[in-house]
Amino acid sequence: ITYNAALSACEKGEQWVGALQLFREMADGRVDRNTITYNTAVSACGNGKQWVLAVQLFREMVDGHVERNTITYNAAVSACEKGE
Repeated sequence: ITYNAALSACEKGEQWVGALQLFREMADGRVDRNTITYNTAVSACGNGKQWVLAVQLFREMVDGHVERNTITYNAAVSACEKGE
């Protein structure tokens, strides 16, 4: 929950780099990343106009069999719309 809260703060503050650093730290520390974690990271990338990274995260969800939901798809589509 602490990581998800920190990711959410980064996302809301448009700090996509910080959000991705936390996201990667979770994997390095063997902390489970769930749908909420991925959704927040995808959204943070979208807010930072990093659509390629958002799509990569979405692909990780598919490959890792992480459940996707409406929020996931909306965040991915929004990231692609905002991308440069």
